[in-house]
Amino acid sequence: MEKPKFKGHLKILVLKLLEEGPLHGYGIMVELEKRYGIPHPSPGTIYPILASLKRAGLIEVAGGGRREKKLYQITEKGKEYLREHDYEVKEVLETAERFREFARLGGRELAEVLKEAFNSVNELSEEQKRALAREFAEFTKRVRLILLGEMPEERA
Repeated sequence: MEKPKFKGHLKILVLKLLEEGPLHGYGIMVELEKRYGIPHPSPGTIYPILASLKRAGLIEVAGGGRREKKLYQITEKGKEYLREHDYEVKEVLETAERFREFARLGGRELAEVLKEAFNSVNELSEEQKRALAREFAEFTKRVRLILLGEMPEERA
């Protein structure tokens, strides 16, 4: 599944996690997925963010140790950043919560199947394409009715 739209705000989410106490990179990845529903944040995403936050003086390495076990902690400058950007922090947390709830409702699976359909569209027969078009139209109509507060009839 593609990354959520708020991925540019991962720095804020990482700072929020570190505000609660030091974590190592893997712990940050686990907590991002568990708390915010971010699907499998990768080391290739997280470690550059940590390096950027460290360069900006918002976090620091807590203590020594083996390279792969560095503990990161928020600095006073990082805490100040969160306080000064409270509105943005709230907005990012609200977006993360919506994403988590959407995923819980089946949004991840929906995104995965739509991606599969998109990637397969050139290999489908005209009959398959027509069937997909009907399903998409019906699904879209039913979702819009739900969003308007009207409950569509259950399909048999």
